[in-house]
Amino acid sequence: MSEEKKRYAVVGAGPMGLMAAMELLERGHRVDLYERDDRIGGMSASFDFDGLEIERYYHFVCKTDHALFELMASLGLSERLKWTDTRMGYYYDGALYDWGTPWALLAFPKLDPISKFRYALHVMATKNVSDWSALDRVNATSWLRRWLGERGYEVLWRRTFELKFFEYTEGLSAAWIGTRIKRIALSRRNLFNESLGYIEGGSETLLEAMERRILALGGAIHLRQGIDQVNVDGGRVTGVRVAGVDRDCDAVLSTVPIQYVPAMVPALPAQFAERVRKIENIPVACVILKLRQPLSGNFWTNISDRAIEIPGLIEYSNLNPESGGISIVYAPFYMPKTHPKWASSNDSLIDEVIGYLAAINPQFRPEWVLARHCHRYDFAQTICPPGFQEMLPPMKTPVQGFYMADTSYYYPEDRSINESVAVGRKLAAAALAG
Repeated sequence: MSEEKKRYAVVGAGPMGLMAAMELLERGHRVDLYERDDRIGGMSASFDFDGLEIERYYHFVCKTDHALFELMASLGLSERLKWTDTRMGYYYDGALYDWGTPWALLAFPKLDPISKFRYALHVMATKNVSDWSALDRVNATSWLRRWLGERGYEVLWRRTFELKFFEYTEGLSAAWIGTRIKRIALSRRNLFNESLGYIEGGSETLLEAMERRILALGGAIHLRQGIDQVNVDGGRVTGVRVAGVDRDCDAVLSTVPIQYVPAMVPALPAQFAERVRKIENIPVACVILKLRQPLSGNFWTNISDRAIEIPGLIEYSNLNPESGGISIVYAPFYMPKTHPKWASSNDSLIDEVIGYLAAINPQFRPEWVLARHCHRYDFAQTICPPGFQEMLPPMKTPVQGFYMADTSYYYPEDRSINESVAVGRKLAAAALAG
């Protein structure tokens, strides 16, 4: 007996929503994809930055991003994936050091030999973890202290946690931080060379190919059309309301931040809606600068210095050279909305970042800055406390025909387009099974 063909509405046209739509369409179903923004892509969307098409937030590819590799192969894009041997820096106590290789660790003057050995042992152990369920219930900072000792934690991690999580610092899952260590540790050409990837033409290359596939399969993408409400009758989805107009469908897959779900689906049982509301996020204000010359030779510079209030600088042009000799630097401010700095203007945050750059490179002058911008996003980083796996609501909700996922469902993995693709497939599978 052939599978019954249904009409699905997918909410959100980031990579996760695009992937879910593709999966449903390839099974022969009808799909309408609704996006409140004026473009597809979500956090991976591009914008015109003073004549340069660039992503709102930086992305990179690791050697373990198999879901992304499979998708790109299916779209005929494998040759557009490029690899670069990247360098990492570490700014601590007023000085910039090389980082990310055995030689850099040995030469680092701020750790004693025992702390260095413990650090190396911790990285080796973490990259071999395959089951994160035990670490899901372990406190991250306690876990790091046990492995690294107080000195190692103080030098390498304390400031990073404080600048990214503030009051949440002592309530995070070890599985969450462990997967990030593992992902970078495994993305190497050899012991001495970190190797990261980028998509030629940026994420826009992938997004456009996914859009073409969706349209070729008969799907519809509705930009500037957010869903105001999911209509429910008798505990079952009957349609969606868009700009005051009701449109019929058999099921809805939401890929927008789940914090929007209780208002979007007022028919959700109160207990389930409260479970959704307990998932917390930290926003980001991401400063982007175009410089007339490189700030450093590093792709990523971790910063753990009391005089600087950002956790790092990402010199994206040292990964992806397509900017034509111009240096592109991202500088993220992660902070809860309760932080006084969140009320600062974008210009104030940009000026603050520019004020830090001479510490990283004493030759820097403000005249190097050719263009400046700042993007903000309210749901940049999910707060994942110990036991988060059980806290996370299921994709299949109590309302029949309503399914949901967002970046929280990457857990314990890192935020990346790869995880968007993987979770989009899982969400579509849950809807098809339902």
